[in-house]
Amino acid sequence: MSATVRVPTILRSYTDDAREVSAEGNTLQELIDDLEANHPGIRARIIDDKGKVRRFINVYVGDEDVRFEKGLDTEISEGSQVSIIPAVAGGC
Repeated sequence: MSATVRVPTILRSYTDDAREVSAEGNTLQELIDDLEANHPGIRARIIDDKGKVRRFINVYVGDEDVRFEKGLDTEISEGSQVSIIPAVAGGC
């Protein structure tokens, strides 16, 4: 399935500064594989050495956090919007 992926500023160097890119896949894993094929190096910034979404990266398919769905096995519907959001810390 084709999806639109929102790319955070910190990862735009991999997408030639594009805010959004298209990617294909029936699952989030397949979509990330497609992103990597078209934007080499981006996967390592999203997925850790154990094959999981990095601790400080949040990924949403639509409005759903994939950590509370099926993780990388989360299904992608045609026209889905996938958002990659780095965690932000702050406070006093």
